[in-house]
Amino acid sequence: MTVRKIVQIDEEKCDGCGDCIPNCPEGALKIVDGKAKLVRDQYCDGLGACLGVCPQDAITIIERDADEFDEEAVAALQARGSARHAQEHGTLHHGAVCPGAAMIETFAQQQKPAPVEEAGGERPSALTHWPVQLDLAPVDAPFFDGADLLLAADCTPFALADFHEKLLRGRKLLVGCPKLDDSAYYAEKLAAILNQNDIRSLTVVHMEVPCCFGFAGLVERALAASGRQIPVEEVIVSVRGRIKQRRVLAEADEAMALGERVALDVREP
Repeated sequence: MTVRKIVQIDEEKCDGCGDCIPNCPEGALKIVDGKAKLVRDQYCDGLGACLGVCPQDAITIIERDADEFDEEAVAALQARGSARHAQEHGTLHHGAVCPGAAMIETFAQQQKPAPVEEAGGERPSALTHWPVQLDLAPVDAPFFDGADLLLAADCTPFALADFHEKLLRGRKLLVGCPKLDDSAYYAEKLAAILNQNDIRSLTVVHMEVPCCFGFAGLVERALAASGRQIPVEEVIVSVRGRIKQRRVLAEADEAMALGERVALDVREP
């Protein structure tokens, strides 16, 4: 160990928003139990790339006894992350195909919902394709062409009972977790999807809890990186299972600055 500069996080100030995570290229930070944590001393180079992005000013650089920065350990960490995300076309690095990632676009076909009675007493699904995980979906999947895309935090379908009817029907779905997943990778992959496909609109839906708001920022970064101009709407779901608010993040036909949020006064009781 040696005395050197290293990141320190004030847990009392940290609200777990996750904005710092994609700004640490080494992967030294992680959200644990709703707070940003330094995973290991050896992953932090002490240069402070994550400084200035924390809205709560919870990150500082201090000097203390710490393990020396280890570039090989960081490279190994990043390689493990790359392996986890190497799911393009349902294929892993070693060439094995994941059966659960096989692409399907044969059900629902965006048809009008059948009456419950005709569905054998069950409400019909509005899902039209597979896979739905952003981590697994191929960038050039044919179901993206001309799609209205729905990017959903993976808690939202459980909270919102009418998720299929109110949000999913007529849209192509991608899901992920803005708190626990790799948001930098998600922003990069979403940017590629937007850039390589004729996406007509994007709706992002997430919970009202602070750690879930990272999805809106992720979408803004992806849209800016893609160079596309498409309408983007943010839908916020309450923990009580209601749509709390809808907000415009970007409009295709107006000179609205990306990230300017306009309340549409569609709050539900």
